[in-house]
This record gives sequence, C-alpha cells and structure tokens, in this order.
Amino acid sequence: IVNDGSVTNLRECERWINDNIEVLEDALKSSGAILFRGFPVNSAETFDTFSNAFAYPNFTYKESLSNAVRINFTERVFTANEAPKEVEIYLHHEMAQTPISPSKIFFFCKSAANEGGATPLCRSDMLFAELRKQAPEVAQEFASKGLKYTTHMPAEDDLRSGQGRSWMSTLSVESKEQAEHKLAELKYSWKWMPDGSLQATTPMLPAVVDLGNDVKVFYNQLIAAYMGWKGVKENPASAITFGDGSHIPVAAL
Repeated sequence: IVNDGSVTNLRECERWINDNIEVLEDALKSSGAILFRGFPVNSAETFDTFSNAFAYPNFTYKESLSNAVRINFTERVFTANEAPKEVEIYLHHEMAQTPISPSKIFFFCKSAANEGGATPLCRSDMLFAELRKQAPEVAQEFASKGLKYTTHMPAEDDLRSGQGRSWMSTLSVESKEQAEHKLAELKYSWKWMPDGSLQATTPMLPAVVDLGNDVKVFYNQLIAAYMGWKGVKENPASAITFGDGSHIPVAAL
C-alpha cells in the first residue's frame, strides 16, 4: 500500500488508518502481510504512533516470555534481536515457543542495510498445505500432538546469543521464588542448573493453528529451534518434543 501523497503527517496518518481499517483488515486476512510505503514514519516514536493507530491490544516486550535480548525504544517498539550479526536467525513465528505470542506483528526499517538485510516472510498456511501433500502422516502428528519446548535461560544476559536473555529478565522477576511462582501459573516444568541458569519446559503448545474454512497454519518454532538453537541439531529432544513428550523423528525435522 503506497501513500499517494495525501497523508503528510502523523495526525493525517492516524485518520487514514481509522478510515480504512476494514479495507486493511480484509487485505491482511487475504494476503497474510501488508507492506506500507511512503508514510510519515521515520523513527521509533513515529512507528509507535503508526502501529498504535490500528488499536490492537498492546503487547510489551516486558510482558512476553521471549528470551531474545532486545532494546526497547518505546513501550511498543523494540529491536528484533541484539545477537551478533553472524548469528543466523531462521524462519519462525514470533514467540510461538511460549504460551503468550502476538497474533500480529509490525516491522519497521529505520536504516536500510547497504546490501542484503531483507526480512523474508513465509505463508505458513501454504507451508502446511504442502507438508500435508508431501508427508501427511507427519503433518497429522504435528497437528494432533502439538509441541513442547525446553529453553535454557542464563543467570545473566548473554549478548553473544540469540537466546541470551536472563531468566530474571525473561520472566520479569527478581528472585527464584517469584520465577517458580510465575512458571507454575503458566504450567511450565523447570529445573535450576548448577551455574544459576534455568531450564524451563512449556506445557503443550500448538504446532498447527486452525483458522477455519480448512485453513491451517504451521504455527511454531520448529525451524528456528532445529536449525538455530544451540545443540538441537545434535539432540532435538533437548529443546523440542511432541506435546506428549515423545521424540520428533529427525527425518521429519
């Protein structure tokens, strides 16, 4: 969607979004993503105002259970990941390895890379449809069993890792007692490690989300976990299993 020049400031931008929200929602439902061009967004603050104009429920990073290290610029706007640039981050659904994940996300590029730097998007309904064609039994197992994820949260933030957020920061707590209380509320199981880090396993989470009308979305962190999390290729069950705790065949991954 390209601004035709009629929207010149943030107030006009907010009004335009409000006037066109039904059209935008329909476009999002049919395509899965919308790219906006030429709107008056040039900073974290203006991006905050732009995204807030859609009136979706707020979702702050502090509330999330993601263990990626990020920097907040406003309550709503934060960096994608502070891991070193050589750390490859694979396709994933944002925070789908937790019981709390957003249904919609916005991206904004303040300073474009001189080369590369593109953010790839994947239609995960199409991905699951293809998986059902190529490996129907595997697809059915994911859909029926769901998944469990085990993450390792360090005692201190580790900026060298894409998953380096400490357990205190991840859980927004200040003590082990508070951490255990929050994990219990969210139906996690957990184990404290000798170095002060925390190993936490989610309750069963979906691997596939049914949107109705036979539209099923492969909604999970399997690709990112298997391809990018430390030690998972060598031992997948260290981080990902089916929801009943059984092992996921490596061939399926």
